[in-house]
Amino acid sequence: MDSQTKQCQNCKKDFVIEPDDVEMLVGLDLPNPELCPACIWQHLLAFWVFGKFRKGKSGLSGKTIFTVLPENVAFPIYDREEWVSDKWDPLTYGQDYNQNKLFFEQFKELQNKVPHPHQSVGPNNTNCEWCDDVSHSKNCYLCRSLYECEDLFYNYRVIGGKTSIDLVFCFKMENSYDCTYCFDSYQLKHSFNSRNCMNSSFLYDCRSCQDCFMCWNLRNKQYHILNQPYSKDEYLEKVKSFAVDSYKNLQKIKKEYLEAVASQAIHKENLNVKTASSVGNFLEECKGCQNCFFLQKSENCRNSFRGIMKDVIYTVSTFAGEKAAYSLMDWTTFGTANTFYCSNCRYSYYLNCCDNCEYCFGCVGLKNKSYCVFNKQYSKEEYEALVAKIKDQMKKDGEWGKFFPLSLAYGGYNLSTANCYFPETKESINKLGGRWEEIVDSAKDGISGDDVPDQISFVSDDFSKQAIICPATKWRFNIASEELKFYKRFGIPLPHYHPDKRVLDNFKLLTVTNPETCKCYFCSKEIIHYYPAEWGYKKIACVECYQREVA
Repeated sequence: MDSQTKQCQNCKKDFVIEPDDVEMLVGLDLPNPELCPACIWQHLLAFWVFGKFRKGKSGLSGKTIFTVLPENVAFPIYDREEWVSDKWDPLTYGQDYNQNKLFFEQFKELQNKVPHPHQSVGPNNTNCEWCDDVSHSKNCYLCRSLYECEDLFYNYRVIGGKTSIDLVFCFKMENSYDCTYCFDSYQLKHSFNSRNCMNSSFLYDCRSCQDCFMCWNLRNKQYHILNQPYSKDEYLEKVKSFAVDSYKNLQKIKKEYLEAVASQAIHKENLNVKTASSVGNFLEECKGCQNCFFLQKSENCRNSFRGIMKDVIYTVSTFAGEKAAYSLMDWTTFGTANTFYCSNCRYSYYLNCCDNCEYCFGCVGLKNKSYCVFNKQYSKEEYEALVAKIKDQMKKDGEWGKFFPLSLAYGGYNLSTANCYFPETKESINKLGGRWEEIVDSAKDGISGDDVPDQISFVSDDFSKQAIICPATKWRFNIASEELKFYKRFGIPLPHYHPDKRVLDNFKLLTVTNPETCKCYFCSKEIIHYYPAEWGYKKIACVECYQREVA
């Protein structure tokens, strides 16, 4: 079978469907896609809520809940503990299939009726109410996607973090601040892609460094500034002179650091680790993964990112998934397609928020069920006959194989993870059938973030009572008392912007999925990399030259 070139129905760009893509889709009885991989990702990610945390009430008991789901969401929202209980029955919302109506119209009617949990929360959490997608964690506030964490503020995608603020995609960090894609470090600040470092700030691609400031590509070094060695006393005096306890000085240093990284650091063509026969970025211990990003211990995956998977295609944030397609935020699925926010499901299609189900089709909120369609129970024979009938009609209507329309997303596109990777305007999303959330804080009292004290030493202990208005989003926020203690302990000036704004700004470094080509800075070999031209990186190197020059 030869490769096929098609034009994406959304962006109108040509894309290639490889024979291995077709084979994987045929195995799930799915047609070739009409959208390119990037547009498929964009569509899937629009269903991944990155909303503003708010307080609400459970639709079942009236219990106070904290959620990122918008206030105007169509379906009822239950406290998660109530949602998983036997206090309600999803089958009571079941409806008959109507061959004279489009499948997606009927699914939307069902989705709008069935209650959903207020949070994506795992087990064993303590004092993490103001969080989402968190498990085995304690004392965390306004965080998302955590596992085994403690005493965190405003973190996103963190495992094993302790007493840290503003971390994005970091594992095993402690007493750290404003870091992205860093690992196994202690008291690390304002850094990217660094590991096993300690008592350092503004590091880029450093390993096993201690007491270093504004450095890049270093290995096993101590007392360095701008990659130059100093004695201990000279280092301490020089670092003190930068006066980064001042917000104004901190921004100046950040600018100089980023300029130095762009012009002087050596950038490996990709940040893959222990991969084989794979193409993409941020891959670890992967084999046979093509056009994939942020996968760990995965095999034979295509056009997918974030997760641990095997034999999947067009999936996003799927963990322990196998033989699946068009999957978003799923756990432990097998033989599924077009599912989102599901766990432990098998041999099922078009599910939302189902758990431990098999042989189900077009269902919402089911738990421990088999042979259900639109939340109605059938015998095995009845189920198979009805599903065959629905699939035939969906093929005639041009719906079969496609993911759900954007109109079924929980919230607005601008408050989804899609907007991080693929920024759009309100007008463009409306044309695609999506929604846009207009969030305006009703309380406007407070000082502008630009007017907070410049130096942390000037901040009084009761400043946590002061409301602050973010200059960019106009959203109001406060500095929590424990957060303020952290800033004072480590000499960090107060942030000026809303926590969500800060997290998303750091996350932008990880959202590049468009490959670019250039010649290796050292050997002139043609290479594929993921550094946009606007970043201005000068020294992009192939893996071999990078290992020779840096590692």
